[in-house]
Amino acid sequence: MQRPNHEVADIIRRFGGQFIKKHSPNSYQLRTLDALTKCRTAALGGHKDQCDCCGKERITYNSCRNRHCPKCQGAKQAFWVEDRMNNALKVKHYHIVFTLPEELNAICQLDSKWFYNKMFEVVWDTLRTFGYSHFGVESGAICVLHTWGQNLSFHPHIHCIVPAAGLTLAENLKHIDKKGKYLYPVRMLSVTFRGKFMEGINNRFRCGKLLTPYQSLLNQAWAKPWVVFCQPSFGSPSLVVGYLGQYTHRVAISNHRIINIEDDGVYFMHKDYRDHGKQKPVKLSGVEFLRRFCLHILPHRFVKIRYYGLYSSRFTAMVKSSNKKLVIKAQETNMERLLRLTGFDVNQCPFCKTGRLMIVEILPRIRSPTSRVYQFARPAYV
Repeated sequence: MQRPNHEVADIIRRFGGQFIKKHSPNSYQLRTLDALTKCRTAALGGHKDQCDCCGKERITYNSCRNRHCPKCQGAKQAFWVEDRMNNALKVKHYHIVFTLPEELNAICQLDSKWFYNKMFEVVWDTLRTFGYSHFGVESGAICVLHTWGQNLSFHPHIHCIVPAAGLTLAENLKHIDKKGKYLYPVRMLSVTFRGKFMEGINNRFRCGKLLTPYQSLLNQAWAKPWVVFCQPSFGSPSLVVGYLGQYTHRVAISNHRIINIEDDGVYFMHKDYRDHGKQKPVKLSGVEFLRRFCLHILPHRFVKIRYYGLYSSRFTAMVKSSNKKLVIKAQETNMERLLRLTGFDVNQCPFCKTGRLMIVEILPRIRSPTSRVYQFARPAYV
């Protein structure tokens, strides 16, 4: 893939000072922005490589490995897809998306970590309830949290992959395939999800009387129908994992979507779902772009991919213990694994295409007294 002309890091360097002075982001958001600006630069150090064939040299800088960085997710996504492929059940799977009305966005900003945890809790509680009520089994799910729309708007929703199988009370695996397109009735899912989630909000905030200014928004959210999107079943586990793999390690916006960065704003492409998914350009001011980007920085150490029921760690351990055939795999480095999965050889010489790159020098980190991002956030002392 061709290297993009513009990156999110360029926007942070150009408009970061204005954004910090206007919106005062928290310390974790500042650390994230700082990590993105340093990614694959001399600030993080690296190594000098030399080709054993043509003798040319290349400097490679280290990655920040931040989960919000657009440049650090490719390998993680490929590894995750393979791991899930090895553990996927050989049954049909259904894709279900639970979304929230925009009236609850203000509630989310009060305590985003609690809000996201409650989303996961209610989504699985709803799926688990329907599994028992419709089929008498405990099903499973792989759930992934997303918080953004195509134009960087705030839009929390959870993607779920649900297998057409479940555990009976006797802990026997039972297939729950249906002749129709969907596993559960969509309208019933929506109503149940709305009731459980609104009850959780009321129980969390009502005693502290924090919801009084937001009561009108809660009434509007309760009055409107909530959207639960369902897709027909997938054929094979490989299609399921490949499809979900597109969602697992995404960030709010990729560098390839950024068209241009100018003094008056940032231009990027977005997919307009109201117009049959056509690609259209969008313009935001640099400060507004960073404000929206920071909305999607998850709380510190928050787990955005969760496994339930048949895909939980407890069930996976039970299956492995019952399987008497032990398959011993050869040791494989991350570079070898990446080459096997993606065909990209990090050690191949980019100049002659035949030689191998060998490390000839380690480049240490550059320890500057003040980060470019933090210098706008810290008060100046005289």
